[in-house]
Amino acid sequence: MNFGEADAAWLWLVAAAALAAVELVTPGFFLIWIAGAALLTGVTAFLLPIDLPFQLVLFGLFSILAVIVGRRHYERSAGTGGDPLLNDRTAQLIGQVVTVVVAIENGEGRVRVGDSVWSARGPDVAAGSRVRIHGADGNCLKVAPVPALSED
Repeated sequence: MNFGEADAAWLWLVAAAALAAVELVTPGFFLIWIAGAALLTGVTAFLLPIDLPFQLVLFGLFSILAVIVGRRHYERSAGTGGDPLLNDRTAQLIGQVVTVVVAIENGEGRVRVGDSVWSARGPDVAAGSRVRIHGADGNCLKVAPVPALSED
């Protein structure tokens, strides 16, 4: 097997494809960036007559550069997207106006939220009153009466 410029370039391209395939099968191992470095090394080996030792050095440099670029990409995109309250149902309810179904007496009662009924704490109000959710303690909602003139 000849390890001339063209053969070595093909080996780099095969290595890039293999690394990319491994990344597809086992995502999260960061191999896609190393695959990119192998691809760049292979393309460079096709275009320029460079020996294998220099190709290895070039691959090392491309790998370092690719990992730096990849880390910056992941850091930038990690905080963007998604709903920060996605798994915090009670935090999603804050600000909603709901109806009291079991009068709040001695600071405790029940309110209807959508199609479910939740425990609630707050000032005493009669059943049928409208209250606004202003917080939560576990799965117990903290509520406050809505003024009668409000159309929430």
